[in-house]
Amino acid sequence: MAAPVLEFEKPIIELENKIEEMRRYQDNLDIRAEVENLEKKVEELKKSIYKNLTRWQRVQLARHPERPYTLDYIYLMTEDFVELHGDRLYGDDKAIIGGFAKIDGRKVMIIGHQKGRDTKSNLYRNFGMPNPEGYRKARRLMELAAKFNVPVVTLIDTPGAFPGLEAEEHGQAEAIAKNLFVMSRLRVPIVVVIIGEGASGGALGIGVGDRILMLENTWYSVISPESCSSILWRSWDYKEQAAEALKLTPNDLLSQGIIDRIVPEPLGGAHKDHKKTAETLKNILIEEIEALSKLSEVKLINSRLEKFGKMGVYEEG
Repeated sequence: MAAPVLEFEKPIIELENKIEEMRRYQDNLDIRAEVENLEKKVEELKKSIYKNLTRWQRVQLARHPERPYTLDYIYLMTEDFVELHGDRLYGDDKAIIGGFAKIDGRKVMIIGHQKGRDTKSNLYRNFGMPNPEGYRKARRLMELAAKFNVPVVTLIDTPGAFPGLEAEEHGQAEAIAKNLFVMSRLRVPIVVVIIGEGASGGALGIGVGDRILMLENTWYSVISPESCSSILWRSWDYKEQAAEALKLTPNDLLSQGIIDRIVPEPLGGAHKDHKKTAETLKNILIEEIEALSKLSEVKLINSRLEKFGKMGVYEEG
């Protein structure tokens, strides 16, 4: 199946198709110079387009179905991964996965949202939207990591926590709130990475950490552009304007002090080269974990609380 083409990528695809067609005849015709010239134009066009993406276009890239998901990063970045299941209260939520692993020989607890690649696997993973048991599983694994003095890495990629009636009946809000409380005081380093979509409390439920990283073509916001458009304009037609107003891209959030670092992606997005993206992220994670591991428990927790306490503007009555 051919990879989906986004609207802003069509000029690039058209030129690449033309180059491919010309290559079939370059042995018979002297058109090598013209092919090379077109290849240079494609590279320049790619740099121009991907350097100047709108916020909505980055949202589209973050949702690309061929982007690497949590399990892809685990298999590409880590060794000896042992997945752990269940919240010991109700069940095992397949939308969140986690377990012990090693990154370049260093033990970590890695936890993340997991989407599916097709209809069957998306139903199995609930489209990456966790139920309360998913957040309780994540909390159990974090507390286990603290018990064994192992750093925690969380990978965020969700359109939101599951909004169904059953999830609310099982304590969705309480499960997320408890995670925020536990993560804010966890005695080990926590590195959070937004690898795709970071929507609302569904993302924040595993999103409290000492360092918050975002891949270059991702988004992180209290609400999705479509839902924001639906509330403000009673229509999804204004999602692009909503994305601009929400300021949800990595550059926006870095300037606001919400995140700490942007992880570069290959030209065109992470889906163009899974291995290169994972290698870049792996090196950055090693660097961040080593720096955090030098801090005492008291310094680690105090810095984390101070970090989140500075976000936003508020007054005490």
